[in-house]
Amino acid sequence: MVDDLRFVEILLTLQIHFNIMFDRDEFERWMAQASDTLKSARQDYSIKSYNWCCFKAQQAAEYAVKALLKGLGISAYGHSIVKLFKDLETYNLDVQNLTSCARTLDRHYVPARYPDAFTEGSPFEFYDDKTAHEALGCAEKICDFCITMGKKYE
Repeated sequence: MVDDLRFVEILLTLQIHFNIMFDRDEFERWMAQASDTLKSARQDYSIKSYNWCCFKAQQAAEYAVKALLKGLGISAYGHSIVKLFKDLETYNLDVQNLTSCARTLDRHYVPARYPDAFTEGSPFEFYDDKTAHEALGCAEKICDFCITMGKKYE
């Protein structure tokens, strides 16, 4: 079993480092969705719909990380960017400088949308300009990282 896991790890590391089998179409399909969702988050920010801005910022970053994983032929499941980053790290992609942003964005996945995430009030009452601005900045950093990594496989 360990030998099988090591073989898969070596195979995927070779794939990453030597541009073997990068699925450009799948990468671009997911990145297009990330870009469109980030655009929508910016629109929400401009109309002060801060909770939706934060949720969509999280979604945009999630789609971007999944784009990179799927482009590399790695399964991408779940919604936690922190967890998805761990999948990238397994294959020697350094995302340490973005981990704080991943944590920030993951915090917006549920509470930005569900009134019962708080003991009282509605999500929009708990979000503000500063929080949304930070979320957008983090999403942009993660999306830019994924685009840059994807270009290495052109």
